[in-house]
Amino acid sequence: MHNTVPFRCDCPITSALDIIGDRWMLIIVKQMLVEGKQTFKEFTQSDEAIATNILSTKLKCLEALEVITKTQMPGNKKTNIYRLTEKGLALAPLIIELAIWSDAYVRPMHADMQKPKELTLIHQDKAGFIDALVQRYKAQSPL
Repeated sequence: MHNTVPFRCDCPITSALDIIGDRWMLIIVKQMLVEGKQTFKEFTQSDEAIATNILSTKLKCLEALEVITKTQMPGNKKTNIYRLTEKGLALAPLIIELAIWSDAYVRPMHADMQKPKELTLIHQDKAGFIDALVQRYKAQSPL
């Protein structure tokens, strides 16, 4: 892949944020990994309510960055299936760390925030939870 990202500097953290720091990028990855979303329509039906033009742009960007792949649904050439690549799956620990951080520091400011039962599992065995999440995703067959 040739460099299509305008990196601000040579700091590894800043460089990673230049790619995934946009507020929609990790939400889309989370929707795929945690919620099993695979199609444009499924993304548009999410609670996060991403506008279709923004979703289209972000999916193209994630594909260009090789975080996701896009293939046509067998038997329905109008519908594309989006799947995480190994590069995308490597973001699983980051997503889980964000859930832990949010539970600890955002919850006091956001009384209506969900407290999914998975948080208990994450706190009990974070590495095991991440591994199970990735394995479940890999076992999920494309539509």
